[in-house]
Amino acid sequence: MSNTKQQTLTAKFLDTHPRVLLELTNETDTTLRSVEILTVFLKDEAAAGAPSEAHIRFDTIKSMSPRQTAVISHRTWINGQPARDERDQMARLKLFQGEPNPYVLDVSWQDAEGKSRFQRIPVGH
Repeated sequence: MSNTKQQTLTAKFLDTHPRVLLELTNETDTTLRSVEILTVFLKDEAAAGAPSEAHIRFDTIKSMSPRQTAVISHRTWINGQPARDERDQMARLKLFQGEPNPYVLDVSWQDAEGKSRFQRIPVGH
């Protein structure tokens, strides 16, 4: 697996109610296959250093054409149970100017030659 130095993918958060959605854009001129984001384990807001009670899982995108944008489906899990929309935690991954980025989206995909690629996108507040 190799790391890419350029920004192959960019992320943007969309405020829809009652949830926040993640939009990924393929910034290249090539088709990306099997685009996956690893599960993001959220820090416990109540007790620093405590085990995570919440995490966000993302669906895989089979293929992204050049310059294509896709909204990625996700599900928040809290204490091993899927959370309802009103308890969705995606808003914690949104970027705020001047705030530290404690989370990262670890994204992998296969390029046109079938090689696995990887990119980290800092997110969160």
